[in-house]
This record gives sequence, structure tokens and C-alpha cells, in this order.
Amino acid sequence: METFFELKKHQTTVRTEALAGITTFMTMAYILAVNPSILAAAGMPQDALFTATALSALVATLVMALFANLPFGLAPGMGLNAFFAFSVVIGMGYSWQTALTAVFIEGLLFILLSLVNLREAIIKSIPINLKRALSVGIGLFIAFIGLQNAGIVVRNEATLVALGDITTGPPLLALIGIIVTGLLLVLRIKGALLFGILATSAVGIPLGVTHLEGFSLVSLPASLKPIFLQFDFSKLLSGELIIVVFTFFLVDIFDTIGTLVGVCTKTGMLTPSGEVPRAKRALLADAIGTTFGAMIGTSTVTTYIESAAGVAEGGRTGLTSLFTAGMFFLALFFSPLFLAVPSAATASILIIVGLFMMTPVKEIDFDDFTEGIPAFLAIIAMPLTYSIANGIIFGIISYTLLKVITGKAREVSIINYFVVAFSLLKFI
Repeated sequence: METFFELKKHQTTVRTEALAGITTFMTMAYILAVNPSILAAAGMPQDALFTATALSALVATLVMALFANLPFGLAPGMGLNAFFAFSVVIGMGYSWQTALTAVFIEGLLFILLSLVNLREAIIKSIPINLKRALSVGIGLFIAFIGLQNAGIVVRNEATLVALGDITTGPPLLALIGIIVTGLLLVLRIKGALLFGILATSAVGIPLGVTHLEGFSLVSLPASLKPIFLQFDFSKLLSGELIIVVFTFFLVDIFDTIGTLVGVCTKTGMLTPSGEVPRAKRALLADAIGTTFGAMIGTSTVTTYIESAAGVAEGGRTGLTSLFTAGMFFLALFFSPLFLAVPSAATASILIIVGLFMMTPVKEIDFDDFTEGIPAFLAIIAMPLTYSIANGIIFGIISYTLLKVITGKAREVSIINYFVVAFSLLKFI
């Protein structure tokens, strides 16, 4: 371990890396309950989704550990899974097999661009304020989905949305879950999100929301057969599907870059020249995870910002990720524990995660209207049109038009014009 992970060089120990890896797992393990719940809305079998979620996280995190030697955990990404289920499948009407195909293609593109170094050009073409707005908009979208899933917000013909009956059942349990999880976060309890889900689920038993009939703690992983290699390439040339692939690709890149740069900056892990160490390998690990995840039946795999918890515990090498991967392996054999969790309990976590993703709003330059207006349109369009893709398109088009009209065309990348062209084709 010392030779492979260079522990002394990074001033860490096996014990420190182990604690860090378990901490990272605890802070991101909520995905084991949330991801199957979200993707099941697309008509996919929930038990197989649990296996796919844990296995994709296991493999992707192993690649990060052994290939990139960095302390980051990976799993199917929040926001991207909601886009998969609620926008692509339910909203656009595509089958989940077609959506998996889009994720698979996105993963292959990510691998290709990681290998030939074109990734940087695409990243640089998107203005920084839109990158920040993307995170914020997805956060609002996730929170809105959580509010809907819990029944806190319901459909209303007169006003489109209204407040549901929050005095009983799932809405009440979700509100309790927000308070419980919020308290754990205030107390800085490691694994607050996971413990919040478990505590809320326990409260749901006397409320009649959590059902434990026939419950068993341990079981063998469910078969992946219903969702393994279930691709449908027949809609590949659809204009909308191209936008879907681009959206998956764009959000995946920004999530990964933001996590790597943000965590490394906070912990002093950047190189003397200000770069993320072994960034190309880290991005390749992310891309491999996405491709593998699509093959076994789950949405885009990405690097988790919750990895910051493990890094804060002292994790500095891939050994941290190795322990995180080991925890996902153990989770494969405890699926009943996670699948018994009611959607109301996971809904409260969706709302909290939405809060986490709001942080970049503080860094958006709203004083420059050529920057602020596109950022605002991107943010507000996502939850109100129930589409991450629409938010990106509104942001890019308005940014490009405002810059050109105000004589700032030089600030617009050539690649942005191609993005605008593809976006206009979608609406046409």
C-alpha cells in the first residue's frame, strides 16, 4: 500500500485513509436508496437498479482509486438521474432503453475527449457564470422533485402548483426528515444524509409510511438481467436525443470538474501550477464509470462532492477511494435495508441536496446583465419547465445573443455558436 499509493509522500496512513473512505461512503450512501427510487419512475425495476447503482459506484470508484490515485467517490449523479427519468423518459416520451443509450454514447464521447484532450476546449467555451447557474438550476429542480414526490407540493389547475396536505402521511414524514437531517448537519454529524434517511424511515414506521412486511436484512444482489445492455439505437439521429446526449455530457463534465477543482482547492491538493493532480486520469475514471453504468442499467456516473467529507477526514490518496469502493461492495448484500426506505424519506434528502447545489449562486455576477440574465434564465427554466436541457439552452442562447448585440462578441467562443445552432434545431 505504501509503494502503490505513496502514503508517506502524501503524509497519511492506512488508518486515516480507511476512516476517510468510510466517511465518504457514509455521506454519499443515500444514493443507494434515492437513485433506484428516481429511476423506477421511468419504469425500470427497482431491485435491479439497486444492484446497478452499487455496482457502478463500486467499479467507478475502484478506477479512481487504482488508476488516478485520488480520494474521490463516484456513483450515479443526482440531477442527472432526475433528468433521465423525469425529462427524457416521462417528459420527452422516450423509452428508458433509449435514455440508457444516450448515457452510453455520452460516456464514450467523454472517454474520447479525455484521451484526445478536446475536453478543455469545450469546458472553456461555457462561460463561468453559466457553469455556476447550471448547478443552481439543477439544485432547484431536484428540490422541486423532492417536494412533489413527498406530496408537499401538488398539482393545481388554477395555479399549476399548490401546497398539499402536510399534516399526515408522506408529506409530514418528509418535513420531519428535513428537520432531522438539518439538525444532523448543524451538529456536523458525519453521514448526516444517510442517518437522516434512516431516522426518517424509522419515524415512518409508526406513521404507517414505512412498511417492513417480510423484511430481511441480508439478501443476494438482484439480477441485472432486466436492465443489462438494454440499448435502443433506433432514435439515435433524433434532434431531441442529440440534445439529450449533449446535456448528459455537459452536466457530467461540469459536475466532475467542479468537484475536482473545488475539493482540491479547499484542501491544498492543487499542484504548484494550480492544477488538479492527475486530472486527466480522474476524468477518464468518471467517463469509464458512466459507460460501464449505462451498460449495466443506470444513469450517468459522476464524481461526488461528498468526497470532500472524506478529504476533510485526512484522505489524500486512492486508498481512501479503495475503502469507499469496499463499502459499496458490502452494500450489495444489504439491499432490503435500502429498498425498504419510503420515497418520503428520500424526498427530504432531495430537498437538502438541492440546498447543497445552490452554493455557486453567491459567485454569479448578476451586476453584468450580459452575464446575469442568461444565468437567471438557465436557473429559473430548469424547475419551471421541468427540464435541465431547456435551462442550458435558454442560458446559452441568451448569453450569445446579448454578447453579440452589445458588441461583446469576442467574449463568445466559436463552440458556443455551434451549441446555439443545435439548440435552435431542437426548438424548430
